[in-house]
Amino acid sequence: MSLIAITARAAAQIKLAAKEGRMEGMPLRIAAQHNPDGSLHYAMGFDDVGREDDLRFPSEDIEIVVSPTDKDLLDGMVVDFVEMEPGQHNFIFKNPNDPHYVAPKESDK
Repeated sequence: MSLIAITARAAAQIKLAAKEGRMEGMPLRIAAQHNPDGSLHYAMGFDDVGREDDLRFPSEDIEIVVSPTDKDLLDGMVVDFVEMEPGQHNFIFKNPNDPHYVAPKESDK
């Protein structure tokens, strides 16, 4: 099981961004830090540097890179790409380690 899961929708968008930015084949670094209110702020981007102690693992054919110091903050997180408003799509971070995270309710669809 991966530390972080990427949905198929998020993976497609990440791959598109990598292609458009000519960064194909580069790992995706995901990081987190605490905000003053205790919630988590997330950052992600393609990493052309890497560090020897990085944690590396695949999800949806994307190599994810995480600093060991962020491991506990990100363990069990799901990255998705959703339509927030008509025509407006964003990455979202579903993280059970974020004290402000509210799990989505199961729908009856």
